[in-house]
Amino acid sequence: MKNTTLEKIFAENVFTDAEMEKRVSKEAYESYRKTVDENVPLKRAAADEIAKAMMAWAMEKGATHYTHWFQPMTGVTAEKHESFIEPDGKGGVITKFSGKMLVKGEPDASSFPSGGLRSTFEARGYTAWDPSSKAFVRDGSLYIPTVFCSYGGESLDKKTPLLKSIEALNKQVLRIMRIFGDEETKKIIPTVGAEQEYFLVDKDVYENRLDLATCGRTLFGAHPPKGQELEDHYFGKIKQRVWDYMTDLDEELWKLGVYAKTKHNEVAPAQHELACVYAPSNDAVDHNQIVMSVMKSVANRHGMVCLLHEKPFDGINGSGKHNNWSMATDRGENLLDPTDHPENNTRFLLFLAAVITAADKYQDLLRISVASAGNDHRLGANEAPPAIVSMFIGEELEGILSSLERGAKYSEIKAEVLKITSGLIPKFDKDKTDRNRTSPFAFTGNKFEFRMVGSDMSVSAANVVINTAVADALKDFADEIENSSDKNAAIIDIIRKSYAAHKRIVFNGNNYSDEWVKEAEKRGLLNLKTTVDALPYYLEKKNIDLFVRHGVLTETEVKSRYEIQLDTYIKIIDVEAKTMARMARREILPASIGYSDELANGLSAKAAIGIDIEKTADNRLIARLMKLNDKLLKAIEKLEKAITASAKIKEALLLAQYHRDVMIPDMDDLRKIADELETIVDKAYWSFPTYTEILTSVMY
Repeated sequence: MKNTTLEKIFAENVFTDAEMEKRVSKEAYESYRKTVDENVPLKRAAADEIAKAMMAWAMEKGATHYTHWFQPMTGVTAEKHESFIEPDGKGGVITKFSGKMLVKGEPDASSFPSGGLRSTFEARGYTAWDPSSKAFVRDGSLYIPTVFCSYGGESLDKKTPLLKSIEALNKQVLRIMRIFGDEETKKIIPTVGAEQEYFLVDKDVYENRLDLATCGRTLFGAHPPKGQELEDHYFGKIKQRVWDYMTDLDEELWKLGVYAKTKHNEVAPAQHELACVYAPSNDAVDHNQIVMSVMKSVANRHGMVCLLHEKPFDGINGSGKHNNWSMATDRGENLLDPTDHPENNTRFLLFLAAVITAADKYQDLLRISVASAGNDHRLGANEAPPAIVSMFIGEELEGILSSLERGAKYSEIKAEVLKITSGLIPKFDKDKTDRNRTSPFAFTGNKFEFRMVGSDMSVSAANVVINTAVADALKDFADEIENSSDKNAAIIDIIRKSYAAHKRIVFNGNNYSDEWVKEAEKRGLLNLKTTVDALPYYLEKKNIDLFVRHGVLTETEVKSRYEIQLDTYIKIIDVEAKTMARMARREILPASIGYSDELANGLSAKAAIGIDIEKTADNRLIARLMKLNDKLLKAIEKLEKAITASAKIKEALLLAQYHRDVMIPDMDDLRKIADELETIVDKAYWSFPTYTEILTSVMY
C-alpha cells in the first residue's frame, strides 16, 4: 500500500545513492560504487565531483556549513562545523567544498579519550569520510559520517573497528559459502536492528533535580505509592503529549533515512520504546546515534527531557537496547534463517555452531562490550538479563544439536495449531518453541537478540565483538573443512564437536533464578557483576590475540580501550558521589532540619499553655527526625571523606575498585537515610520533585 506522504519525506534529508547518481557523472558514480562494494580507493576526480554535488544538494536544503560527524570514545558523537564560504579576493565570498575537504578533516585528537595513545601536546588527529555511510542535512549543516584516528593511525573511535570487524566477518563467511558451492555471493553484510528504550519527563521537573541534570539519573528518591505494580503502562494507551512527541520524532527520523518502525509504552511509568527495521550494521550504528540525538532535541521542543540512562529511577525497570544481529548476503538471503526443517539445513547449523562457539569463547568480551557504571545498576535486576552471558536457542535447535552430538536421529517437534475459539478467532500455527525474555543472547527465529546493551550506549562495541568472535569461529571451521578429504563429513563433525565443547553457554531456562547462578558457576561460566570485575578481561591474551588476528584492533588499541572504559567508570562515580554529597548537605539536611524546627516551635507553644507533650505525635516525630538527621550528617561526612581519600589513589584499577567497594556502598547508605526522610518531611520543605511528580509529569 502506498503512503505518498511518507514515501515523499523518507530520506529527503539524506544524500542517497539515487541522489548522487542524478548529480554526478557516470564515471564518478561508478568509482564511488567500487569504493563501497570492493574497497577500491576513490579517485580524486570523483571525490571532487561528489563533493561539489553534495554541497549543491545540501545548500538546496538550507545548509550553510558542513561537519565531519564522528564517534569518539566518549560514547556520543562529535562535530565541528565549517561554513562553505571562502574569500573571493574582492571583498566578497564564494562557496567551496572540495574532494579534499570531503575526504579529510583535522580535529584535535588529544582532547578526546585516547587511553594513552595521545599525549596532551600531541594534538593532531584525522577524520576520514566513510563512503559506505550516507551524508545528511540537519540543523543547517551537512553531516558527513567519518572515522577518527590519531596522527599515527590508531583508531580513536567506535566506527573504525566496526568497519574492520565487518571486513573480517565478510572474509570468513565467504569462505564457508564457497565450501557450500555458492560462487555468486560477493559480499556478506552483518545486519542490526536496534530497539531503543527511554524515559520522558517534564523539563521543569528535570531542571529542579540536580542529580537528573548532572548525572542523568536520580541519586535519591523514595519509592512512590504506585510504580509499575499494576503493569498498566506496558503497551497501554499512549498519552496525547507523548503521542505528539512520538509523531514528530518519527517524522524527523524518517526524513533522515532512519527506519523507525515500532513505538509503544514500556513497562515502567514514563518509559517508552522505539525500534528500527534491520539495516547493515554500519548504517544501524549511525542510525542509532541519530535516534538518540533526535530523541533529545525533539523532547526539548515539546518541553520535555528524554532520559537515556540505564537506571534513572530506583525500584522500577531501567532501559536497555536490544541489539538484533544477523548475517545477510548481498542478494538479501538471511544466513540465520533455519528454514522449515533446520535439521536438514547443514549450512544454517554450521553458522549456528559458530555463534555458539563465539559466545562461549568470548563471553568475557560480550560482557565488556556492555560494561558501564550505569549498566551495572540494570544488569541482574528483574527487567534485564543477568551479568552472566548465556544463550537461548529453543528446544527445537537444542534437540537437533543434541541429536547430532549423540549421533542419534532427531525426532522433529511438530508445530501445533492454536485454536482459541470454535470459529470466531482464526486458527494459526504456534512456533515450535517459546521465547525467553530473560536470556542475554537469544535466538529469536532468524536472528540473535543481544539484550545486555545499555540504553545510552553505542551499539558499535557489541557488534565489533560479535562480528569478530563469529569470524574467528568460522575461520577455524573453514581451515578444518578446506583441509579435509570429505568436506560433508567434516562439516557434520565440526558441528558435533563444537556443540559438545561449547554447549555450556546454552541455557533455555529462567536466567533470573538463583538456581541458574549456581548452575552457571558449575558450568564454569563467568559472573562478572560489575564493570570493574569485567574490564581486566580485556587484557587476557586470547582476547588481544582475537582482535589482532583479524586486524580489528592492535594490542595498543585494545589496551587503550581498557584504560578509557576504566577512566570513564571512575569519573562517573566521582560525579555521582559529589552530586549526592552536595544535594544531601545543601538540600535534604536543611529541609529536614527546617521541618524539625517547625515541629519543635509548635511543641514549645503547646508546652507553654500546659499541654503534656511527652507522648504527642509531634514529639515522637521530632525524636525520629533528630535521629535521622544525625545519621544523615554522619553519612554525608563519611562519603565526603571517601571522595577526598580517592584522590590519593593513582593506579586506575585500584581507584576503580575503591569506587566499587567503598564509595558506592557509602552512597547507598546515604541514599537509604535520605529516602526515609523523604517519607517523613513535610512536602512543603522538600526542595525537589519526588518520584510520583517525576513519573507522572508527562502523563496529562
